Amino acid sequence: MRPVRSSVLCRLLPAPFSLALRSLVLVLLCITPRCQAVQAENVTVLEGGTAQISCRLQNYDGSIVVIQNPRRQTLFFNGTRALKDDRFQMVLFTPRLVLITLTNVSVSDEGGYFCQLYTDATHHQVATLSVLVPPETPTVEVKQEAVEGGEVELTCVSPRSKPATTLRWMRNGREIPGVVSQQDNGKTFSVSSTIRIPVERKDNGAAMSCEAFHPALSGQKRVRHYRLDVYFAPTVRIVPPTGILREGDSLSLICSVTGNPLPRNIQWSKINDTLPERAEISGPTLQISRLSQSHNGTYLCQAQNNYGRAADHYTLLVYDNVSLTTTVPPIPTTTQPTTFHPATPTLLTHSFAPDPRDPGAVVETHSAVPYAVIGGVLALLVFTVICVLIVAIWCSVRQKGSYLTHEASGLDEHGEVQEAFLNGNDASQGKKEYLL
Repeated sequence: MRPVRSSVLCRLLPAPFSLALRSLVLVLLCITPRCQAVQAENVTVLEGGTAQISCRLQNYDGSIVVIQNPRRQTLFFNGTRALKDDRFQMVLFTPRLVLITLTNVSVSDEGGYFCQLYTDATHHQVATLSVLVPPETPTVEVKQEAVEGGEVELTCVSPRSKPATTLRWMRNGREIPGVVSQQDNGKTFSVSSTIRIPVERKDNGAAMSCEAFHPALSGQKRVRHYRLDVYFAPTVRIVPPTGILREGDSLSLICSVTGNPLPRNIQWSKINDTLPERAEISGPTLQISRLSQSHNGTYLCQAQNNYGRAADHYTLLVYDNVSLTTTVPPIPTTTQPTTFHPATPTLLTHSFAPDPRDPGAVVETHSAVPYAVIGGVLALLVFTVICVLIVAIWCSVRQKGSYLTHEASGLDEHGEVQEAFLNGNDASQGKKEYLL
């Protein structure tokens, strides 16, 4: 009876059978001492790496050993090179093990490598070489620019991998579901993931990332970071000076502008008038030296980009810088109540000086008695004058009433004199003097 070849029996076994089970079958078939067998192991390697293809021999007696590539081209014949491909090297050839290496592996090298042992019955085993192609760092493609109030479409692309790469969009630690598409390029795959998200002005500069996962990365990932660029119209705000501006001061106005893209040209103007001759413009700053009231008015700052324009205004009011002089009457002293000496009026001069806490503000400085003291003294004088007038009037009224009383009394005495004279009273009754 003709013996059954091990290679034929192995082909009859289901594909999911492991290498160990196949090896066990070979051992059972080779019960006789003279039976020879060969074993091969599957190999997985990264693209560009080095693969080791081994053939294990059992009961080898010096028969011919041939190793062939997936295209059934003979690579080695009993340890002798048969194919002129320097990437293949015979590393070991012994009665138990035949080992060759393949450097700079590519996906075209993938397939089954045959280990054949030529005896009375030819035995062969196939070592399957699998090549993994890890993905490069993915790229991000933008279909159209992101404008405030609209949507942006972003696509993460991994152009080549084997097996297909898994892509994931992330923003602030949260995954954004995307629409995944996959294309077969022969032995490799290209994968893309597309998302569509609404955008506002606050989303400008938002950090996003596309992550690529693959078995060849050993649990690591390739990440492409992307900064969201949202375009929007500008905003304008004039930063005003602090404090009161007076003649002779300097004015500095800063026009704060935002926008994407940022406006390059900032325009300063004065409403219904031209800018003063002393006005100097340096970028966003307008400066006017030695202010006067002729500079009063409304100043305008404008900015524009491709998505709109904006403006802000500032009304300038310059105050005059005039010194004030106040005359204070003399203050009477209480140590000399009966004697009054004319005193020389005291001059109270007010000048204006900048407040050290606020360089732009102007406050009054006093060089003599404060206003509160002066006001109190004036009030006291007025009150004293009023009191004196009241006392004088009261005394005058009292003196007039006393005079009228005495006059009436005199008239009565005069009547008694007349009556005595008429009655013939003589001087013996006494002499009386009457004051009329």
